[in-house]
Amino acid sequence: MKTSQIAAKAVVRVFFILLLLALIPFLQGDTAKWQHLYLAPKHTYMLAFPILLILGFITLLVLCSIKKYSKADLNWLLVINTVVLIAYAATLYSSIYRLVQ
Repeated sequence: MKTSQIAAKAVVRVFFILLLLALIPFLQGDTAKWQHLYLAPKHTYMLAFPILLILGFITLLVLCSIKKYSKADLNWLLVINTVVLIAYAATLYSSIYRLVQ
């Protein structure tokens, strides 16, 4: 039980730290690079997985916070969801960063 609590809290904190670090280029003030960057998927159903992933993360984070990380199953689901979300966000960030450079 204690391991799942530590893992869930650590992974969520790592995700939020990485999210803040990814926002640094957007906040630096050089907006000329970002003005003509348009991300449009070829098919709208391709957005279903990221939306479900983000909604699942928010739901699991709220549930785990309400239950104060006492349910091991929810904690491990939050860990898995957050790791997949970190991987997805890293690939998205790298592709956007490659387009801007």
